[in-house]
Order: sequence, then C-alpha cells, then structure tokens
Amino acid sequence: MSGWLAVAGLGPGAEALVTPEVDAALAQATDVVGYIPYVARVAPRPGLALHPSDNRVELDRARAALDMAAAGRRVVVVSSGDPGVFAMASAIFEAVEAQPAYASLDIRILPGITAMLAAAARAGAPLGHDFCTINLSDNLKPFAMIETRLRHAARADFAMAFYNPRSASRPHQFARVLEILREECGPDRLAVFARAVSTPQERLRTVTLAEAAPEMADMRTVVLVGNAATRRVGRWVYTPRSAGAA
Repeated sequence: MSGWLAVAGLGPGAEALVTPEVDAALAQATDVVGYIPYVARVAPRPGLALHPSDNRVELDRARAALDMAAAGRRVVVVSSGDPGVFAMASAIFEAVEAQPAYASLDIRILPGITAMLAAAARAGAPLGHDFCTINLSDNLKPFAMIETRLRHAARADFAMAFYNPRSASRPHQFARVLEILREECGPDRLAVFARAVSTPQERLRTVTLAEAAPEMADMRTVVLVGNAATRRVGRWVYTPRSAGAA
C-alpha cells in the first residue's frame, strides 16, 4: 500500500463549509490525526483509526503522522479552518525539515475556509481592502512582538483580523490589545466580534473600539477591526475597495 499524508482544513464549524476535496480525502483515509475537538468532528467508520491529541504537541503529532504515512498509511491531519493559517501545515513542514527523509512522501495541503473569512462574510465585507491577520496568543512568540506588529499594522491602516484573542490563562492581554488599538486607530474604529461562526453557538456583534471590552472575546472568537474607511451600511460592515475613499 502506498502511503500519503494530507493536511486538511475542516472549515469554521458547519459541515456544509467542508470542501469536497477534504471530504474525499477523509473517505480514503486509514488514519485521522489532530487536536481532540477537531478529530471529534470526523465521523468514525470501520477501517478508520482516530488519533486525537492535546493542543500543545503539534510537532509530536506531525512526526507521528509522517511516520504512519511512511509506513504506507493514508493519513489526514485535521485542523479547523485552513491548515496553513496558524495550524498544522507549518508543523508538518517543520518536522520534514528536521528529518529530510520525510520529504519524499506524498504530502498534500488541502485548504479550508478559515474563521476569519467566515466571520467577514457574516459581517459583510470588512476585509474588502488590504488586511492582515495576527494571532494574539503568545504561546509561540513573545507578547512584545505582538504589540510591535499590532502597532505597525494599525499605523499602516490595514483592516485587521485577530485570532485567539483571549484565553483563561491570559485574560489581561486582550485588554492591552484594545488599548493599543484605541491609541493608534481612535475610539470610533469599527470592530466585529464573531464567535463560533457557522455553528449553533454563533454570535456576531459590531461595536466601536470605544465600546469594545475584553469580555466580548474568547478563544472561539475572531475579532475583525476595520481600517479608517470601514463603515456600516444597514446591518452590514464593509471596507471600500478604493484606498482613501471618502
């Protein structure tokens, strides 16, 4: 049996937002590897082994998946959203770089709809012009780097999407992020708090930075902050396609 490894994005939550390409890979897989809640989204079936693991063992998970593929298994490593956005695709290639023999394997990256894009679609088009994405978790980088990137992005007038804004272990940091955004962007800039988009727990709230509070976000929330031209039209939020539009 010829093995392969696919790194697949399961989308933001709804089954309808999983791509046919990912569904086809899961149907052919002998093994599914991933963080516990993501593996739980894959329906068990005869001949399929599920390998859930903790969220802080990404490299161990990557090496285990590559070893299975090298042994002839058909392995799907699952991430939520898109696997290349703060997810497992980078971990797989980090493991390949450390062990070049893995480079000969059949490795495929299967894109998914990331939470940022699902949230933007629900809100309207807040990312309609240039934008950037910042992961606010300091697990893999110092918070000082987050602050620097945040200030530069705000000063460049990007619309911004923030992942992992606030967790139980670092509830104070998102308050600091909001302080910086108010300093750099002013109090009237629009912000969208989008929680669990496409699931039954979905909640969307649009406020100004003056109204934004840390308690509005958790780890299932994506926060979208517009640029200087972002505005409301009815219940929608959008950013004009033209730079400097009035």
